[in-house]
Order: sequence, then structure tokens, then C-alpha cells
Amino acid sequence: MKVLTDMLPAELAELLAPLGITVSESRRIFAHHVQHGQRNWQVRDLARGKIERIRQVVETATLEVADRRTSAIDGFKKYLFRLHDGHLIEAVRIPLLADKYSVCISSQVGCALACVFCATGRLGFHRNLDTWEIVEQVRIIREEADRPVRGVVFMGMGEPLLNYENVVRAGRLFADPSGLAIAGRAITISTAGVVPAIRRFTADALPFRLAVSLTAGTTTKRKSLMPVENTWPIGELIDAVREYSRARKDERVMLEYVAISGVNCGADDAAQLVELLRGIPVRFNLIEVNDHTRAFLPPDEHELNSFRDALQALGQPIVRRYSGGKDVQAGCGMLAATAG
Repeated sequence: MKVLTDMLPAELAELLAPLGITVSESRRIFAHHVQHGQRNWQVRDLARGKIERIRQVVETATLEVADRRTSAIDGFKKYLFRLHDGHLIEAVRIPLLADKYSVCISSQVGCALACVFCATGRLGFHRNLDTWEIVEQVRIIREEADRPVRGVVFMGMGEPLLNYENVVRAGRLFADPSGLAIAGRAITISTAGVVPAIRRFTADALPFRLAVSLTAGTTTKRKSLMPVENTWPIGELIDAVREYSRARKDERVMLEYVAISGVNCGADDAAQLVELLRGIPVRFNLIEVNDHTRAFLPPDEHELNSFRDALQALGQPIVRRYSGGKDVQAGCGMLAATAG
């Protein structure tokens, strides 16, 4: 039995063709369940006999919403989902202006990369999510939303590029006109620096945006914060980023930098980054660390502004990115799959 949202529309059509279902009928079935969010088989103008044959080979699995928590500060809404095997994952609905939402979603149960400042990294790795488990996060949140979902960011639990096939398939499904019809450029896939997958992403010429978590400008400092540096050193990472930049001439590379007081926000850190990134068109996103253990603290205004001023030598856009929903543990680096 195949799960409908494990397949792209063309794959569903191929599966159903031997049952006498036309490509047009198959696309209507797909849109009925995904684009229109229906959980039934009452597809208009489709004969009951055909529907019964389809139900013998296709199921419409979904996720259980175990908890919902809405920030009293900024309206960010965190969803806790229970999977069929009892594991828990989280996703966050993010308000964009006053007329739309983006959704931050998970790609794995836990994470193997163990970034020391990240709550998900402290959980360890359990398994990859299937395509349908990724898709259902957005479909359920979209179904409940009071305004359109216009963007998706793979920045929740897990390292997306270590679940490459399912993440890319989900992204294609989000962008498909019979799926959620979200523009490819409004779908961002983040990575802590899985170099072979970055190169594959570049070679595949995907319509999605790539975000790279940097967080330090030297191997020594990055190793202390992000153990992925032991496998793919920063020199190899920047080479892959340069390749991506050359292939995507119409966009800047999005770099994420978790700012930690007394750790990576000094004048020397800025100088190292300026040298490291020379010649690469980037958008440098500063994200203040969120660590409920308080082992790592965000910089104060003076420290952050001094660091930002020193980074001006890059000659590139430097953005202080807002991380919302902190009162419900929905901020960047705070997802730990817990209720209450």
C-alpha cells in the first residue's frame, strides 16, 4: 500500500494507470487530498468503482497533533506531532507581515550532528522522516491556518541534507501546482555543512534556496560548536558554497550565523569571516543563540552591534534575523519535541 503524499503527481499517475485511471483523474485525486486538504475520497466526477480500486493501492496516512502552543508575544505557533511509531517532532507556523505564513518543518527525528548550542542536537538521532511525514506537517498546519502558507523552511529538527531524497521529494511536492503550489524560491533547505549533499544540490539545479549554517570562521572554533566540522572542514564547505554561488548567479548564498556572547562575536571573528567569504555574494543572517540551559548566551546590543559593524567590510547584506516564539520554545535551536 502506497501513501499518497509519498508520491509526486506523476508517480501517482503511473501507479494508477493500470487501474484505468487517466492522468487527469490522477491529478484531481492528488489535488483533492493535498491542495484542497480533503481527507475523504469524495472526488468530484470520479466513478465509485474507480475510487474503490484506488483505495486498494493508495492510503492517506497523516500525523497526530499532540500539542499546539501559540506565543503570547508574536503569534508564532508551535505544533508537536506524534508519529506512527510514537516518536515526536515539531514544526512552527511563522507569521509573515499580516497576510501570510511560512512554516518551519522537521526532516528527521532528532539530529546526528550534535551542534552544542542546539536543543535538537542534544537529542541524538533516531530516524529520517518519510516524505509523507514531512508533507503532512505543512498540510495540517495549512489546513488550520487563517491565512495562506506561502513559504516553507527546512530548519526544524534534523539535518535536511542527510535525508536528501525525502526532503527534495517533499520540496517538489510543495511546489507542484497540484500540491501546495508554493514557489520554489519560497522553499529554503538548511544545512549545517554536509558538503557532498551541497554539491549534489548544486548539480541537481533544484529550484529551492539553500541556507548554510556557518557560526564560526575557523576550523578550531567551528569544531568546538559544530562537530560536523570534523567530517567536512570549513575549507571544503566554502569551496562547495563557491560552486553553488557560481551556479546560482541570480541569488546570494544565504549564510546563517548563530551569535554567542564571548564566543564568536569578536573583532577577530569578523576579520576571519571577511577573509573566508571574500568574493562570494552572500546574505549574512545573524541569529542570536537560544539556549534554555544558559550554557550559551546571546550577545548584548553593544557586542552584537560591534560585531555587525566589523562585518561591514564584507560589503554584503547583513541581516539580524528575528527568532520568534521563544516563550513557547519555538525559536531557532529550541525544538526538543516536548509537550507543555
